[in-house]
Amino acid sequence: MSGTELEKAASANRARSGPSDGPALAARDLTRRFGAFTAVDRISLEVARGEIFGFLGANGAGKTTAIRMFCGLLEPSDGEAWVDGLSIATRAETIKRRIGYMSQKFSLYDDLTVEENLRFSGGIYGLRKREIDERAARLFDRLGLHDSRRRLTASLPLGYKQRLALGAAALHEPRVLFLDEPTGGVDPLARREFWDLIYETADSGTTVFVTTHYMDEAEYCGRVSIMVEGKIVALGSPKELKENAGVSTMEEVFLKAVRP
Repeated sequence: MSGTELEKAASANRARSGPSDGPALAARDLTRRFGAFTAVDRISLEVARGEIFGFLGANGAGKTTAIRMFCGLLEPSDGEAWVDGLSIATRAETIKRRIGYMSQKFSLYDDLTVEENLRFSGGIYGLRKREIDERAARLFDRLGLHDSRRRLTASLPLGYKQRLALGAAALHEPRVLFLDEPTGGVDPLARREFWDLIYETADSGTTVFVTTHYMDEAEYCGRVSIMVEGKIVALGSPKELKENAGVSTMEEVFLKAVRP
């Protein structure tokens, strides 16, 4: 998919994203403190079902901490949040079965083959062998991994490892997919191809919540928020944020937000 095609896909995502059955994800004054340090400071937002939502911020802004709370991996200090209509405070275990999570650091097994990693991931989510085999076969073609399915994961280039990690996170067809800086360290061409896969995932009905520090990728999201020192300081579509800031690029929007 070319840059122009990605921009058209982003516009289509903004048009179709809407709260048809309540938000896929919501937070109200969500806060996380570590001792005297406040990592996430009273953030509030809603993400529509089927939306690609960009969660932007510099390293240390609190993005990963917020995602870990949404995923039920970290308890909030204050505030509330819901994923797929379920409270993270009382339904964390159920939420974990309904979401997919791709962390910043590659977390699959280098000493397993591509095929074995997908089977292992499917087993964790309770999929039957037939379901795993059918879904993995579709993913191999979609991710461009068919010819690599029997290779040891350690031998894959970084871009292919990222594709595999996305496949493992999406194999059980989650309601919400969290991608924490999924294209970090990947070359521009591989990043573009990865975003093709993100759009295919959203087109299938999955809500995608993605963090990135690449401002060109922010342009491909239906809406984005910008986080600075634990607070959300801007939220809207890329077009709205650029117009409000009186600038022409998301990089300029970001710089104005972090250096007011």
